[in-house]
Amino acid sequence: MMTDQPKPVAAVTLEGLDLASLLCSRVCHDVISPVGAIVNGIELYDSGDASMKEFSIDLVRKSSRQASARLQFARLAFGAAGSAGAMIDTGDAGQVANAFFADEKINLVWEVPRALLPKNQVKLILNLVMVATHAIPRGGSLTVAGTIAGEQGDFVLTATGINARMPHNAEDLIAGRAPNGVVDAHAIQPYYAGQIARAAGMAVHFAIEGDTVTIKAGKADPA
Repeated sequence: MMTDQPKPVAAVTLEGLDLASLLCSRVCHDVISPVGAIVNGIELYDSGDASMKEFSIDLVRKSSRQASARLQFARLAFGAAGSAGAMIDTGDAGQVANAFFADEKINLVWEVPRALLPKNQVKLILNLVMVATHAIPRGGSLTVAGTIAGEQGDFVLTATGINARMPHNAEDLIAGRAPNGVVDAHAIQPYYAGQIARAAGMAVHFAIEGDTVTIKAGKADPA
């Protein structure tokens, strides 16, 4: 009987335009659901059915909040976030992350001390938060902790939930590798996290024990 053989993992070669296109696709994927729900809520309200008006208003209110939270999160995680060398407040990042998870099945606990850090370090935390969610697809808790010395942070993300697992291909993607060297819109986010980690001079490590997946990010050792 023929069986599917695993695809060989190879380094990814991605042009800037392709990276931008895939990231845009990822952002659109994240916001299209709540935006579509807003449209549905407005249509229900306009239908004239009095019994549906309260439901439709609640749907629009909740979906608007979700869309705004996801866009604010994407702005920090993927956006320019100021000029080159800009600093970002980790407290602001925590507020954005908490809003992102407000209506999700994952309970976020943000324990990173408030400080101004180089933007790529903060962008890395937020991108790793997204990677960590794939470790607990059935929901659970995600704790983001860190220690900060000067302008350097060391971070630990702990995702705990039923049937926790290593995020699919995340280690390879963060290292800049993928099956057949190809990434798509579903894989672009962890790949981008790896790009950010290298730009920040940081290394990312994964571990799993029982129903807990741990992701650590800290200053990379000198080559």
